[in-house]
Amino acid sequence: MNSIVSTPTIAVLASDVADRIAAGEVVERPASVVKELVENALDAGATSVDVDLREGGRASIRVSDDGHGMDRANAARAVERHATSKIRDAEDLVGVASFGFRGEALPAIGSVSHLTIETATDDGAGVTVEVSGGILAGVRGAARQRGTSVTVASLFYNTPARQKFLRGARSEWRAVSETLTTLALVRRDVRFTVSHDGKEQMRLPVAASLRVRVAALWGNEVAERLVAVDDVSGAIRVSGLVERPTDVGTAGRRVFVTVNGRAVRDTGMVRAAEAAYRTTISAGLRPSVLLEIELPGGEVDVNVHPAKAEVRFRDRWTVERAVERAVRRSLGTEDSAAAVGYVRHFLPTEPAFGSPLGVESLRDTPVAAPAPLLDAVVPVADSASAATTAAAEQILVPPLSQFHRTYITFERPDALVLIDQHSAHERVLYERFMQALEGGQSSSQRLLFPLTLHLAPAEAEAFEESRALFAQLGYEAEAFGGSSIVVHAVPAPHPRFDAERCLRDSLAALTGDRSASTIAKHERLAATVACKAAIKSGDLLAPEEMRALYVALARTTLPAHDVHGRATILQLGWDELDRRFGRR
Repeated sequence: MNSIVSTPTIAVLASDVADRIAAGEVVERPASVVKELVENALDAGATSVDVDLREGGRASIRVSDDGHGMDRANAARAVERHATSKIRDAEDLVGVASFGFRGEALPAIGSVSHLTIETATDDGAGVTVEVSGGILAGVRGAARQRGTSVTVASLFYNTPARQKFLRGARSEWRAVSETLTTLALVRRDVRFTVSHDGKEQMRLPVAASLRVRVAALWGNEVAERLVAVDDVSGAIRVSGLVERPTDVGTAGRRVFVTVNGRAVRDTGMVRAAEAAYRTTISAGLRPSVLLEIELPGGEVDVNVHPAKAEVRFRDRWTVERAVERAVRRSLGTEDSAAAVGYVRHFLPTEPAFGSPLGVESLRDTPVAAPAPLLDAVVPVADSASAATTAAAEQILVPPLSQFHRTYITFERPDALVLIDQHSAHERVLYERFMQALEGGQSSSQRLLFPLTLHLAPAEAEAFEESRALFAQLGYEAEAFGGSSIVVHAVPAPHPRFDAERCLRDSLAALTGDRSASTIAKHERLAATVACKAAIKSGDLLAPEEMRALYVALARTTLPAHDVHGRATILQLGWDELDRRFGRR
């Protein structure tokens, strides 16, 4: 039996079909239309943008601006495919700074809606261009001021299949609101007003900073929970705001990332920012991050996504490391400490927990070495040199007091500051133990009578696998038949240290995930030992011990947070105290 083989025929698509396919890449829903139109307004030099929607944009969308506008010829040409004022040749794609550049937005929108453009320049008559279903319906004169207004009505009226997949008006409005919020964060030099179904939903004046724009969008309380980021790594600058660790998880998460002024979706950059929170927040919590990344235009390709929502980096690893470093440094500043009530930045002449905590520039009476705690809390390889190191830096220590045998307190010009003694010592010991595990050696104290421990099989196995790590932390132990071990020397962080309990808890922590990376294993072990070895709530500290702990905390990289995500430092603003006592 002869089979009939049909030969496929290659044909050039009709222009209206091609236009609708192109529209599918650019126009997904009303929010896509709003994004393209507002970006066009911003590229046109607008200082004010007004957006008005009906039924979440399903019925109509109108975007008006005070940009430079278009004359009659340019307005008619703007609705043709691949017509753009942003680029001229392929070389212009390298480092392109404008939002749009493909020249597909207006014709794509016009192919699936009734599109009207009203525009005028400073020195020309106004013009109105109408497009319906991809067909130019008319070009006529109009009287109006400089700028452009674009109206999109009956979106997807000629593509019922696409229209059927639109969500309800409320859902579409939420998507539009998120889009406009992102654009408002990017262009803080522009005034935005937004109305929906006749009601004003958003009025954003020009903002002097990202924090001011955040406050206008989400309120002062949200803005005050964010810590400033500003760091330079080579040719890469990372700035913005990230959530204070003690506030992570208390409200909805917000993520905003720009690259050279263009808002993008980039999970790699967000993960890099989250990595900076290691040992400052509990596992599973996700902080809010609002970051702006600047780098040379030739190091990033913006022409990889139809909606320009993604970019490609020439050296992604370097950029991600720059992001992680910038966020990590910001979490080491005094602004990262937990605050009750608004606390202004400390004066630079005052003692400050900053990064590197401002202690190197402070001068006062050198700290002495009066108590056993000092050798333990100062994270140096040779504990015998602790007093010498402290004296050399001459760290300024304010008058300290202990309350409830738990908190060390002192005052600043704008706040009462409380330090949780256990959390603070835990942070100090954690960084000291991490240094030891990464190649150093922690001091230890030999026991007059060796300690014999009978372990569970899993614990004995964990000890054998990690014996070298325990030795670096100051434990000297050996197997003693079966599942028992004999301990000859232990760390000596302070006289109250319970070496047996600390070792048992540390072994229990290591019997979990055996597939963890070396870094994760080191962090888990150092965190466990630090927590068990730190002084406890209820321990009475001598004045010299409090001063020693203050000095040691000032030398850590993340002084405001312990290894479990809790705060070590709380700042209670005087304004808040006055308010609580009815003085304000």
